[in-house]
Amino acid sequence: MAERRIRLDQPQEQGRRWSAPSFANEEFFGAFAEKFARFMGTSYFLIGMSIFVVVWVGWNLAFTTKPWQFDKYPFIFLTLMLSLQASYAAPLILLAQNRQADRDRVALEQDRARDERNLADTEFLTREVAALRIALRDSATRDFVRSELRMLLEELEGREDSVKKRAERKAKRKERAKAKAKAKARAERLRAQTAALQSDAARGAGPHGQAPGAP
Repeated sequence: MAERRIRLDQPQEQGRRWSAPSFANEEFFGAFAEKFARFMGTSYFLIGMSIFVVVWVGWNLAFTTKPWQFDKYPFIFLTLMLSLQASYAAPLILLAQNRQADRDRVALEQDRARDERNLADTEFLTREVAALRIALRDSATRDFVRSELRMLLEELEGREDSVKKRAERKAKRKERAKAKAKAKARAERLRAQTAALQSDAARGAGPHGQAPGAP
């Protein structure tokens, strides 16, 4: 049977790795520890623990016979159970505190990064505002623009007045020219009429200067 050659262009096959059960997962165990620590810090746990201890002690004090009394005074089994509960509760509480400290550290880092970004944005906006103020010093302000527009309006109104005055002058000149032309035409007509009358009168006079039909 031919031996299997090792090829360098292919990844090496890996065997199956052992995976821990779900309850042994760090995240699962940490969440359980936090829930247990939160429950131990409530009034329900304190009241329930107190009722349990009172019932335990009362039961063993009330029944002194062997079958019913399972933990006689000084209640060594109860002390052992409470010590066992405390020995498990302390690491669980410490684990919950460590997880809370990790979360606080991550939140603090995020807050610090957010504060740094806000500071950078604030500095950028401050520089931009300062640049805008410097640029606005050389630009036209609202009052300056208003004054310039007012001056332009006054200049336009003055130009309109001058144009109106020129138009009125031109109209007066035209009227005068028309009046002169009419007077000239009347004078020419009068001259023509007088010349016609004179010619008619000269024709009507005889060779001796008398009118025809005179004795």
